[in-house]
Amino acid sequence: MNTDSDIDHDDEIEGEPLLIGLTGGIGSGKSTVSLLLEGKGAIIIDADAIVREVQLPGSPVLTELAAKFGSEVLAADGSLDRQAVANIVFTDPDALKALNAIVHPAVGKEMNRRMIEQRTTDRVVILDIPLLTENPREGLQGKIVVDVPIEVQVERLVNFRGFAEEDARARISRQATREQRLETADFVIDNSGDLESLTAQIDKLWTWLVSLPQLPADYEPITPTPNAGPKSPNNNT
Repeated sequence: MNTDSDIDHDDEIEGEPLLIGLTGGIGSGKSTVSLLLEGKGAIIIDADAIVREVQLPGSPVLTELAAKFGSEVLAADGSLDRQAVANIVFTDPDALKALNAIVHPAVGKEMNRRMIEQRTTDRVVILDIPLLTENPREGLQGKIVVDVPIEVQVERLVNFRGFAEEDARARISRQATREQRLETADFVIDNSGDLESLTAQIDKLWTWLVSLPQLPADYEPITPTPNAGPKSPNNNT
């Protein structure tokens, strides 16, 4: 496992794309890391953004969710009331399983479509997936974990996202543990410091990324089979 140690390689790639997983617990700052990597030239495929897209009004997914959970999961404007869904699935494992069965296939299909679009690129392609540890994906050249102590997660959720402390801790507990994420990491970003520290780590991460072997031209994305791990509409980072 690499951290932010220096690796001496060129900072450009040629040929096929690199397919990299990016994950981190809620409140870890994964979205900031994703933006910084995009600034380096990476293509970002954001699972959370895709979840929202496949649940837009008029979509088959939203229609199926309303049929399964009732009209109470719809807001007045016809969009999905994500908090209403969260309130249902957080206390009902069967409801959570049903939610995953509706949403995950649509998300996986769209992620694969976007990956296939990048077959001819020579760019770094980042799969930004909050629950990558819980639902591993095959075929990645590397996996980045954005890491912070649990107390930092709680502080950020309370101070910047308006969570009650009890709710913040509950959300964290429903994801993989910090130790589980770190065990699967190929490169760890410590995002408990300031932006200057993070930016320096991103520079070293990029050097590592472009040193990795590339995908074969005929690769086929594999959609992971969701496990029974917790996934709620609001469990993003």
